[in-house]
Amino acid sequence: MKALIQRVSEARVTVGDTVAGEIGPGFLVLLGVGHSDTEEAADYLARKTAAMRIFEDENDKMNLSLRDIGGSVLVVSQFTLYADCRKGNRPSFTDAGAPDRAEQLYEYFCAQLRKEGIENVQQGVFGAHMQIHLINDGPVTIMLEK
Repeated sequence: MKALIQRVSEARVTVGDTVAGEIGPGFLVLLGVGHSDTEEAADYLARKTAAMRIFEDENDKMNLSLRDIGGSVLVVSQFTLYADCRKGNRPSFTDAGAPDRAEQLYEYFCAQLRKEGIENVQQGVFGAHMQIHLINDGPVTIMLEK
């Protein structure tokens, strides 16, 4: 499982003209599920995401977590994180999880974030063509894998 975390001032995801999810300060998480991923991997990534200290404290040091600042999370499914570009110019996605199982783990990950104390967890629409609008804060972008 892979989570590309972007610290944002704000973010929203739309499907057509409809806003599916929208947040203020917090994380935009692009979540990729691989074919061998488990709930254990989702638990680990949710714990790490909620506890990651990448917000500045009063001394301008990255020392505060999402929980510390009362931040929000927007989670968007992103199977293309499993792109394999080693051969040719067209990516292969053979390591990406099957859609049914990937959606289950995506929903599970979002639920686990809530259990980790993140009150506002917004979501994209699994499998939809989405537009993501964000203001990256820093920029700070971190890849987590399990």
